[in-house]
Amino acid sequence: MSKLNVNDIRNVAIIGHGSEGKTTLTEAMLFNAGVTDRLGRVEDGTTTTDYDPEEIKRQISISAALAPLNWNSHKINVLDVPGYFDFAGEVIQALTVADGAVIVVGAVSGVAVGTEKAWNYCDKYDIPRVVFINQLDREHVNFMKVLEQLKDKYGSVIAPFQVPIMEGDTFKGYVDIINMLGKEFTDNGEKEIPIPDNIMDTIEPMRTMLVEAVAETSEELMEKYFDGEEFTSDEIYSALRQGVIEGEIVPVLCGSAVNNLGVTALLDTIVTYMPSPAERPAVKGINPKTGEEEERTADPNEPFSAFVFKTVIDPFVGKLSLFKVISGKLTADTELYNANKDSTEKINSIYFLRGKKQIQVDEIITGDIGAIAKLQVTETGDTLCEKEAPIIFPQLEFPEPAISLAIEAEKEGEEDKVMMGLNRLAEEDPTFSVIQDSEMSQTLVAGVGELHLEVIASKLKSKFGSGITFKEPRIPYRETIRKPVKAEGKHKKQTGGHGQYGHVWIDFEPIGDVSIPFEFVDKIVGGVVPRQYIPAVEKGLQECLRKGVLAGYPMVGIRATLYDGSYHSVDSSEMAFKMAAALAYRKLIDGKPVLLEPIMKAEVVVPDEYMGDVIGDLNRRRGRILGMTPLNGGLQKVEAEVPQAEMTKYATDLRSMTQARGEFKLSFVRYEEVPENISSKIIEEAKKAEEE
Repeated sequence: MSKLNVNDIRNVAIIGHGSEGKTTLTEAMLFNAGVTDRLGRVEDGTTTTDYDPEEIKRQISISAALAPLNWNSHKINVLDVPGYFDFAGEVIQALTVADGAVIVVGAVSGVAVGTEKAWNYCDKYDIPRVVFINQLDREHVNFMKVLEQLKDKYGSVIAPFQVPIMEGDTFKGYVDIINMLGKEFTDNGEKEIPIPDNIMDTIEPMRTMLVEAVAETSEELMEKYFDGEEFTSDEIYSALRQGVIEGEIVPVLCGSAVNNLGVTALLDTIVTYMPSPAERPAVKGINPKTGEEEERTADPNEPFSAFVFKTVIDPFVGKLSLFKVISGKLTADTELYNANKDSTEKINSIYFLRGKKQIQVDEIITGDIGAIAKLQVTETGDTLCEKEAPIIFPQLEFPEPAISLAIEAEKEGEEDKVMMGLNRLAEEDPTFSVIQDSEMSQTLVAGVGELHLEVIASKLKSKFGSGITFKEPRIPYRETIRKPVKAEGKHKKQTGGHGQYGHVWIDFEPIGDVSIPFEFVDKIVGGVVPRQYIPAVEKGLQECLRKGVLAGYPMVGIRATLYDGSYHSVDSSEMAFKMAAALAYRKLIDGKPVLLEPIMKAEVVVPDEYMGDVIGDLNRRRGRILGMTPLNGGLQKVEAEVPQAEMTKYATDLRSMTQARGEFKLSFVRYEEVPENISSKIIEEAKKAEEE
């Protein structure tokens, strides 16, 4: 890479719906820039950015990958981002460091859910964007229909910079609306041609719209427009660029990535209209020493600071921390300070990444993106800076896990190996977590969706040599009683020496509040049970309560009153009274025991048109609808209470019901009695499991 400054850098994320050609477009950009000598194909597993074995096997992008290239004396850091919703964390990581985005839309499929999500992400992170209508090589394409969809959805910001020239189903070239030039594709690139007469009626209104957009950027240009004067090329470019950077204009371009048509024009547009890091707002953070808010601009003269947006774990190479330099510059001899961990880090080497290829460099300047290997304490979301000028940038906000499944090691004895591998993968992927559920004696993995967890399992096998099987998570049921019980427990055993003797009378009754696990009341009078043995009775009951009398789930909401008993001056002991309490506990079977299940509050946000389906589905899950709240953008929030047992794979079902437009979160509310027909099945299954 030649010597650059911050104004020559463009950090651009390629985003959009799955299977619209984002990786193929990235590959074509690299080829046109001379980085590769042939176009890699997703189907052949030969692309630069889909290098992981899982990506090659599934033919989809799973991780955001970097692909830097040089174009017209500028460096473009292309971030190829997955389109599948299970990998939303990768989109967030990429857009945190991107200064612009290319939203790829299929010329046949049009505006899809992934298009909407990509647009919303750009809004959230205030990122200028370009729309690239791809796959114009396919049959039955309709550029104008897709353009109308974009205009209907996003209004007057949509500004076509190009319109394709089609001959039947063949994509022959395009019209450059800014310069009013026809371009035809040739074996050597493009050549100028007259604009075909049959599309002139389509082109002229678009040109007028662009000119009006230019006029609206300043009073001076507006005056010129009303006076009927032509704008100069510089005025048009300058005004359009300002509009794009401010988000008031979204250029629409067209092409075919797989045939490498229209890609050079896209590269030109990125360089011409997308902002450099220096043209983006300053990044705010907190000084950990003073607690005061500070900010860093993309200025090489400011103290060094960088944000770690992604971690890549490789069992052979080790850990790679990917970062963007926010201010100053990084050299191999810079002393790094991790402000989040209050710890210094040693640098061995610094790299640019292109797919899996590491390119060692001497320095990384302001606004550029690089990687460091084998940092000891640094994690995704950490800030690296100078110790004398510390700052902590805001953490990344990832979606909460939507699905949890129980796992077991495929091979007995590999549990530790599995946990080590899963924890390493969780370090790489903040949307994935591992939970040890000691109560239910199970290990849970949580992620964004079923595909996400399947990929984790495959990576565990390929990277760490350990296999896992998925199981339905066990629900943490509880048990309680509905009727008071008087219970006697007598433990009497005579052996050769000291015997064992403990004798208690206990009143068991429901407290009426199952959020209180257990109450113990001592009503012993006259020393019938000596003081030193009463704690043993309580402890014995607490140990028994861990396993209920119906299905072995913990008992809750029970008050135990010790009111009578007897002892032996020689044979009584703490253990004997614990055993006596356990014998009394068995009588709880006479207290009309019932099974309780956890009830969750579900908050489901969906577009209006899916409300009926979602409410009907929640009712089928034994849910109670609490209310509905209209939100902005044609959305509704449905609040309901639903048994946890009915929500195990709700993430998958909701996605299917709403074409992935729905979102939800769950929170625990309380325990409630399980309906008898369901309770009997759970008890039966528990007994079978115990017998096995």
